[in-house]
Amino acid sequence: MIDNNRHSIKDWAEEDRPREKMMEKGEQALSNAELLAILIGSGTTKKSAVELMRDVMDSCGNRLSRLSQLSLEELTAFNGIGPAKAITLKAAAEMARRRTLETSDDLVSISNAEETYKIMYPIMRDLPHEEFWVLLLNNSTKLLKKVKMSSGGLSATAIDIRLVLKEALLANATHFIVCHNHPSGSLRPSSDDIHITRSLNEAAKLLKIHLIDHVIITDGKYYSFYEEGKL
Repeated sequence: MIDNNRHSIKDWAEEDRPREKMMEKGEQALSNAELLAILIGSGTTKKSAVELMRDVMDSCGNRLSRLSQLSLEELTAFNGIGPAKAITLKAAAEMARRRTLETSDDLVSISNAEETYKIMYPIMRDLPHEEFWVLLLNNSTKLLKKVKMSSGGLSATAIDIRLVLKEALLANATHFIVCHNHPSGSLRPSSDDIHITRSLNEAAKLLKIHLIDHVIITDGKYYSFYEEGKL
């Protein structure tokens, strides 16, 4: 028996189609704009939620990492996005960021700079400023915890060696790796990068904690102090 009250997807309001599409094909079939349209729920009298989010994503080069960098003021500058929708989008971006910070229950082993890069690049890519992180490891070089130690400007961030080593001691770490990003894209370590690496290494030795590497991360590339014979 045909249900005359059931409409095909073409009969749905456009802002509702992503929900129907997800039910029929699964979430992986949806575009970024369609997924975001589900979150904001509605568009304007002139544009559907999907069309509105396509405009937003177009402004970000269809990159979710760039979308997450938009402020509430920048989001509300789009006609049809008020404070409530902007907050929803920012909350979703923050949830995604926190997910990248989670460590699996099965501890991940880190044995080289490439593995460090794979773990940290999703967190640090497209950042407009420098951040300095420490990866704390046990005696089998399995990741116990990763901690952001500082966040700075476009070309530098201040590091307190005592705080880095305090985190290692609190986590009972016997090994650690430090890393930071270069927003400029340059892989060349600065004089400050070299100085902090040497100072960290010397201080860690006194506490019998092993600094394995200092990795500089850029978009698609990395520099390893260990691999370059600098550590």
